[in-house]
Amino acid sequence: MKPRIALIAHDKKKDDMITLAAQYLNFLQGCELMATGTTGGRLANELGLTIERKQSGPFGGDLQIGSQLVEGNIDCVIFLRDPMTPQPHEPDINALVRACDVHNVACATNLASAHLVLSQLQREAQDAA
Repeated sequence: MKPRIALIAHDKKKDDMITLAAQYLNFLQGCELMATGTTGGRLANELGLTIERKQSGPFGGDLQIGSQLVEGNIDCVIFLRDPMTPQPHEPDINALVRACDVHNVACATNLASAHLVLSQLQREAQDAA
């Protein structure tokens, strides 16, 4: 089964998300990807990835991804958060991270943890092939 990965990045982390995804491009091309609005648009336009796009985070995209996670449709979340900028939809962000904890879904919230999660998933996919 293809890994199902949600990709989310706050505004000041979107460039980091593009760089990260470019580093794992071959692997991500074989995954089912979901992303919030602007992040998904950039990943599709700049890297050619096929993305199921949800609303932008402030308009409910984090909640839409959380709903998919609760339904068992997401294997991991890469959420590059900006801890230095207040977010108007902070309760939605906390709900998504909490849903990851409740449902035991890996959630990487910075580049270091994102690299660990993606490299492990990539390794597992190579071993299964």
